[in-house]
Amino acid sequence: MRLEWLEDILAVAETGSFSEAADRRHLTQSAFSRRIQNIEDQVGTELFDRTRKPIHLLRHTEAQRDQIAHLARLLRQLNADLRRGDRMSENKLVISSQHSLTTSLTPAIIKDISLHRSDIYIRLRSANLADCFAQLLSRQADILIVYRLPGHEHPILGSYIDSITIGVERLIPVLAPKGLPRLSASREAGEVPYIAYPVDVFLGQVLEREILPRIRDSGDASPKAETALTLASIEMAGLGIGVAWVPESLARDRIDGGKLADLSGSLPSCSLEVTAVRLVGKPGPVEVAVWERLLKFQSAVAASEE
Repeated sequence: MRLEWLEDILAVAETGSFSEAADRRHLTQSAFSRRIQNIEDQVGTELFDRTRKPIHLLRHTEAQRDQIAHLARLLRQLNADLRRGDRMSENKLVISSQHSLTTSLTPAIIKDISLHRSDIYIRLRSANLADCFAQLLSRQADILIVYRLPGHEHPILGSYIDSITIGVERLIPVLAPKGLPRLSASREAGEVPYIAYPVDVFLGQVLEREILPRIRDSGDASPKAETALTLASIEMAGLGIGVAWVPESLARDRIDGGKLADLSGSLPSCSLEVTAVRLVGKPGPVEVAVWERLLKFQSAVAASEE
């Protein structure tokens, strides 16, 4: 059963007239009548009661009217999806982003790209840092949006990648206000209770390199829980379990709303660069267009910081 046949049947059912249905279907009455006859020949039975005015569907056809309308909608949607899928495959770009960036800055970057190139379809993948670079190397991702410690290199040799810094983030210590008295007592005893990250994830390595040594200079850093997810770390800090070091952009709303306290005035914090990364080579036109937008996004961020 073809889509136009289903739509022809519905046109007759809705108008009660072959001539009006022909007008709706943009056909001459004779051409429409031949097509209706062809449909009935193919199905092997009459579909319409031609003895009545207006024309009615025969009982067995009327019983299937809802199914005919449903199938017509499905086929129209399928056609639209296939056409859209063809356009999307030509203009698709895959961005792989670290989990914490996927829930903070990366959506704003994608919005900026979409506002200037609405024809580009972006698939966003979320992963840890190592998996992001694995996806880039295996060509499962075209561009990465990832963190980097200032003064450090990405885990791939610079000769193999292009990299630009498109923003700067702060990793700050936060805790629920209700947990501050307990924290103060712990610090007087020479201890800072905190939420740890696994050492094999990026933020875990940042804590080990940049944060914990500065705490240990004057006391002991005592992990109370561990998670690889920054959002889970924020939740635990909000419950007062321990201090969490998280990207400021993820915690800012809760800080402004009084649910979290920014402790960067008394505990160490550090800066993180937000970078875009791609493999060196001959990029396609979609990748070129997106990279150009990222360069402009970089310029806009730099201008806002001046």
